[in-house]
Amino acid sequence: MHFRLFFILFIAALVACEGQDLNNSNSQPIQRLNQDWLPGKIEYEKICASCHDGSLKKAPHRDMIALMTPESILSTITSGVMASYASGLNEIEKKRIAEYLSGEKLGLAQSEIPSCGASIQYARGAQVVGSNWGIGLNNFRFISEELAGIGSQNIDSLTTRWAIAMPGANRVRSQPSFAGGLIFVGSHAGSVYALDPDSGCSVWEFVASAEVRTNVSVHEFSDRAMVFFGDVLANVYGVDAESGKLVWKIRADDHPNATITGSPTFHGENLYIPISSLEVSNAIDPYYKCCTFRGSVLAVKGTTGEPIWRGYTITEESRVTGKNKIGVDVIGPSGAVVWNSPSVDEENNQLFVGTGENMSSPATGTSDALIAFDLDSGAINWVFQATENDAWNVSCGLGEEENCPEENGPDFDFGGATIILDSSVHGKLVIAGQKSGFLHAINAKTGKLVWQTRVGRGGIQGGIHFGIGARGETVFVPISDMEDGKTYPDPARPGMNAVDATTGEILWSTLHEDKCNGREFCHAGISQVVTVIGDLVVGGSMDGILRAYSIQDGRVLWELDTTKDEFPSITENKAYGGSFGGGAGPIALDGLLLLSAGYGLYGHMPGNLLLALEVPQNAK
Repeated sequence: MHFRLFFILFIAALVACEGQDLNNSNSQPIQRLNQDWLPGKIEYEKICASCHDGSLKKAPHRDMIALMTPESILSTITSGVMASYASGLNEIEKKRIAEYLSGEKLGLAQSEIPSCGASIQYARGAQVVGSNWGIGLNNFRFISEELAGIGSQNIDSLTTRWAIAMPGANRVRSQPSFAGGLIFVGSHAGSVYALDPDSGCSVWEFVASAEVRTNVSVHEFSDRAMVFFGDVLANVYGVDAESGKLVWKIRADDHPNATITGSPTFHGENLYIPISSLEVSNAIDPYYKCCTFRGSVLAVKGTTGEPIWRGYTITEESRVTGKNKIGVDVIGPSGAVVWNSPSVDEENNQLFVGTGENMSSPATGTSDALIAFDLDSGAINWVFQATENDAWNVSCGLGEEENCPEENGPDFDFGGATIILDSSVHGKLVIAGQKSGFLHAINAKTGKLVWQTRVGRGGIQGGIHFGIGARGETVFVPISDMEDGKTYPDPARPGMNAVDATTGEILWSTLHEDKCNGREFCHAGISQVVTVIGDLVVGGSMDGILRAYSIQDGRVLWELDTTKDEFPSITENKAYGGSFGGGAGPIALDGLLLLSAGYGLYGHMPGNLLLALEVPQNAK
């Protein structure tokens, strides 16, 4: 999973470096604090702990709440769903709780995105690009040069149209989407915006309950257009695309550590929601009964959010299977979570996802696997398991390993989305990259392995981390190979690769030089999903650099270092870049390229940048 050893080390480093510049001379420091030093601990334990320390199943665990900004927490207990429970607290006490839980000082949200007024509206029938993580049901992440208005002949002419310092954010993880003549994007602070592509102003803002990491999926029904997204607390929303008003909201899973990372995929009249969990971090507590979450895909009716079916990645319910090293119950099987956006195979009426490892013993046959679910029933059609006996949690390797499963890793999830490719030789293939560094090609109908190729060294954060792209019968494979404290027999290969989808042969590799110059949380590898734009493959690295590579030979034809340039924001705050990571890959339409920079967690450089680059009229 992605909530790893790096999260623990990163938080520790942030505490030690409080008030220091963690990025570069243009960045803002993250003011994350040691929670035990904050006075809100007393108020939290008096009012909140009885539910949010794990005793109430449906209440989000405090570890999940800690991923929210202090402003979002304060809003929740002041005017949101928890206001009645906090009614006995005064304003100062509420602020203390918000800072205690988030580990950050209030004050990041200093400005808002300017409003457009009433003159700009959603236009039905306009081009949709980037509506789910994979930009299409096959998850190719391919945008034609004609549609994008960008290719090798004009990429070096790009200039800034506008930049936004996302309000209340020190990370950006939601890929923007084009639809209805607008841009839709989520934020760290929990707001989802409809933006004007020309100026970046806000047509409307919807405030969710917590950070929105997913991309925004869009669908036009006969009577209305709707946008769909999930938040870090596993809430999923259906919102009117024209007004920004809530149509429906559900909690996709009632486990206290459930979360939504992969974008919901819309097909037919239904929304297919991948569900994950961060329970893996709770296991660091030796007295925690690890673990109870099982990954799943939830199908709901798009217009209402009404559940249709749930397909679990582990069909067996969890039970007590033994004791850990100090006598606390071990519960399993667990894990096999779904981080990625489903791809849809219309021909065979099925969808595909990749899964993560088990969080506790026993290991199952569906962890680190590709799974085909029936679209109508949610029944499992087939399973291809790439790595057997992979059970792992955050307690492994941290000294106190009472909850570490006997299998102890290696933690080789499928983090990125599967793609569906029609091969001229093999027929329909499911192709997916794994954190082990392997790329796998599977027969879509039978689930049998066709070929597999080792592209990267692999590791806890990849290998192949968040996803791949394709054009024709060529697959483009980014490699992270970030240091993770483990020793591997093969050298790291951070960079971009092209692989023949027929044979699995590596056609070219472009390895990255280290340009970090000693900066903390900087690395040359690619953790973010890539996008194929015309005759280019475009990807952002953990060093804060966005690069465009020729799909023919891998030459870098253009690059932009978001950590060096200062971007004047349309808000009052300074916009600064950082590491690229997650599912927020670049997208393009009509000569406008959108990128999000600043992963800001798990050992990556923070940032708050949403940047729109345009091709000048004379270069189109």
